[in-house]
Amino acid sequence: MQKFKTQSFILILTSFLLGFSEFIIVGILDDIAASFPVDVSTAGYLVTIFALAYAISTPFVTTLIGQKRLLNVLLFLMSIFTIGNFVTAMAPTYAILTISRIVVAVVSGAGISVIMAFGTYLAPIEKRAWLVAWIFSGFSIASVFGVPLGTFLSTQLGWRAAFYLIAGLSFILLFFIKMSLPGDLRQTTSDSTGFTDQLAILKDRRIQLSALVAMFSIAGIYSVYTYLRPIFSSELGIAPSMVTLAFTAYGFMSLLSNQLSGKIAEKRGLLTMPKVYIAEIFLLGLLPVFLNISWVGFLDLMLIGLTMYLLNSPIQLHMIGIAENSYPQSMVLASSFNSIFSNIGIAIGSAVGSQIAQNVGMQALGPGGAVLAAITLVLTLALNHKNAQFTESVET
Repeated sequence: MQKFKTQSFILILTSFLLGFSEFIIVGILDDIAASFPVDVSTAGYLVTIFALAYAISTPFVTTLIGQKRLLNVLLFLMSIFTIGNFVTAMAPTYAILTISRIVVAVVSGAGISVIMAFGTYLAPIEKRAWLVAWIFSGFSIASVFGVPLGTFLSTQLGWRAAFYLIAGLSFILLFFIKMSLPGDLRQTTSDSTGFTDQLAILKDRRIQLSALVAMFSIAGIYSVYTYLRPIFSSELGIAPSMVTLAFTAYGFMSLLSNQLSGKIAEKRGLLTMPKVYIAEIFLLGLLPVFLNISWVGFLDLMLIGLTMYLLNSPIQLHMIGIAENSYPQSMVLASSFNSIFSNIGIAIGSAVGSQIAQNVGMQALGPGGAVLAAITLVLTLALNHKNAQFTESVET
């Protein structure tokens, strides 16, 4: 049991560091822009580029794993991750910084897939759901503690210190991974189903709508979240010494969002989500008005954080359920859809936010996100209607 606890901690810590590296840019955007000849809106594209590289590369890198020992694969991926973050910390130019972020993104998606495989293999049946949930929660913990910590280090020592910390912790983690995880685990394969057979699930209209819902849902939030640091400091007038606390508060709201997501999935699931998006349209659309009163604007941002991950569990269970009932050969692929399409949504949202910030101004970020939330509302209603049609056809 003690060995399982140690292995679980290593897997969760790995997830935390992967999330820390991905989310930290949001907390240090101003400082990065100040150290290179770029403005804040241009620096915001680092979020877009990372998310696109993550989403596009993950399915391809994962398929290359084949029957290789997963411990060796994880050590290789985390070594590249460590080197990539060291290069980011030392980057002399914005171009090198961007390239290093792409490299880190490419190995991050595959890294999550591998530690999920370890989690499924190592956990007893009664602990499997618990461990998988905690591995996912590593990202939320990174949002709650990692981003504020990185923001604090950036304020006190410069933004590079945050990436030196990530790289240093990752280097130490390599030794614990080597010592703690089994070296003989390999990915299971099936000779009866090829990659083309797995892709058949993408022809299902319910999966197509689910992917679009996942994309636009997070895109609406990220159009604002990408620029949370300058919103806190410039729009709300929060002192630099208090920005870390503001990020901590937002992180706790996003962690609560993950917990509430599970409750929604246990009850009405996707049928509840239209109400969420109506509220989100209101919160985002009126953000420019609320920002005129600091405490009201701060409260509005916290409520936006509360809606951030409410879709996660309902849409994840929905897509896995479709695979389980109609495309059993695509179970593993379907389990990665939420992560892949969410990162595409992050890229869309951060790109939209960058364009708005550059051409209109920070005040317009909220209404821009509200438009994306309205698109999500329409897509969710269409998905619920399609699900109802499918249920009726099965019953008759």
